[in-house]
Amino acid sequence: MTQTFLKNPYRGTTDFEVGADIPFPSIRADLALGLLQRCPDYAQTPLVTHTLPSGATIFVKDERQRMGLGSFKALGAAYVIAHTAQKHDLSDTTFVTASAGNHGLSVAAGAKIFGAQAVVYLSNTVPEGFAERLRQWGAGVVRAGDDYEASMQAAQTAAAENGWTLLSDSSWAGYTELPHRLMEGYQVLAAETVDQMPEPPTHIFLQAGVGGLATAAASYFRHVWGYGPIITVVEPDRAPALHHAIAAGKFVSTTGGVSSMGRLDCKEASLIALKGLARDADNFALMTDAQVEEHLPTLAQWGLSTSPSGGAGCAAAVAGVVNLSPDDRVLCILSEGE
Repeated sequence: MTQTFLKNPYRGTTDFEVGADIPFPSIRADLALGLLQRCPDYAQTPLVTHTLPSGATIFVKDERQRMGLGSFKALGAAYVIAHTAQKHDLSDTTFVTASAGNHGLSVAAGAKIFGAQAVVYLSNTVPEGFAERLRQWGAGVVRAGDDYEASMQAAQTAAAENGWTLLSDSSWAGYTELPHRLMEGYQVLAAETVDQMPEPPTHIFLQAGVGGLATAAASYFRHVWGYGPIITVVEPDRAPALHHAIAAGKFVSTTGGVSSMGRLDCKEASLIALKGLARDADNFALMTDAQVEEHLPTLAQWGLSTSPSGGAGCAAAVAGVVNLSPDDRVLCILSEGE
């Protein structure tokens, strides 16, 4: 098996510079949990165990049934909208975003529950099935461009022209407040995992697109478990946004073909994520579509059927991207269903 593997020279430091106005990820999972626990659909998702080919034990946080939306993203945008609804009547508010599917569902669901409107911009590569699910939640759907970056630019333009509230799961200079809070919502799954683990893991594998889930989880795990666990961030080789930025020592835009890991197929990293993972990650690994897809049948045999996006971190663990021993305890997040 071949993959591009990068040891992070910035681990444990704050030397990676992305701008003084870019915050580190929150570690206040309690704030999001306190609000989400009021939702009747909230419940802990399971943590299941299996044995890797190396003999190591793998713990898989299974997010496929999260709050009826099918992915961890249910914890993010819907939490931001709920937080906003505590302070403002949202009947005249429209939230707009770009999405590869799951983030858009969270925006649509949150808007519907709290009386707001939602418009979701999708690239032409997003399956129509996702568009239909968004419409079922009452969201307007607009197709724009051939990749996530093009749909994001269209969403930003629409927000400016219409006075809508942009609710992105990425962050950039001048746009950090809402994505910072959104990642706080993702940390609920990390807090649940800490409660569910019998003891700290030795290794953690986290898949990344713009990096929101990876940095939310990594920052919380470092907060609780320190620098004991070895954290490896896994990206598609066609979307190496975090990997290439760490290698370059600065934010860079990347290019590449379309990946079957569609929800991870993001060519530019969130700056909050880049800042956090430069401090918290040990390694950055790139995997091809074929390498990830090769190991999805193993997950299915474990009763953990998922998409390439949802199973990329688990696939890296099964594939042995990092050498593991029978005594190791490996933690992964199964972030979505098929």
